Amino acid sequence: MSQTRKITTVLPVAAIEPCLPFWEAIGFKVTVDVPQGDALGFVILSDGATEVMYQSFASIADDVPAIADAARRGHAFLFVEVGDIDAVERALAGQPVVLARRTTFYGATEIGYREPGGHYVTFAQFGEPPQ
Repeated sequence: MSQTRKITTVLPVAAIEPCLPFWEAIGFKVTVDVPQGDALGFVILSDGATEVMYQSFASIADDVPAIADAARRGHAFLFVEVGDIDAVERALAGQPVVLARRTTFYGATEIGYREPGGHYVTFAQFGEPPQ
């Protein structure tokens, strides 16, 4: 059995372009982009340590038709640990908040958003938030 090296989420969306500013606001950059007609069909965004991938419904339907319906029905829930929750909150001001900032019983300060593709992203900082 081989050792797992990395797991990266692929988020299926109707259109990739509206999702990019959400991640770019917190320091992610597009490292790979694959066109699908006049739009993007697939992208990888990275902040240097973490990646997230998007694939359009049209690209999924062309690539793996057997999962196209499932891709359209589901939404992902991402939990992202960060070093500075205040910076994330400032960078994403104006984005739809679905989980108001809170401190959890397990010691995290969290805030959750619905990103433009319809997926849910909770950012969490463990320990004391910066002053």
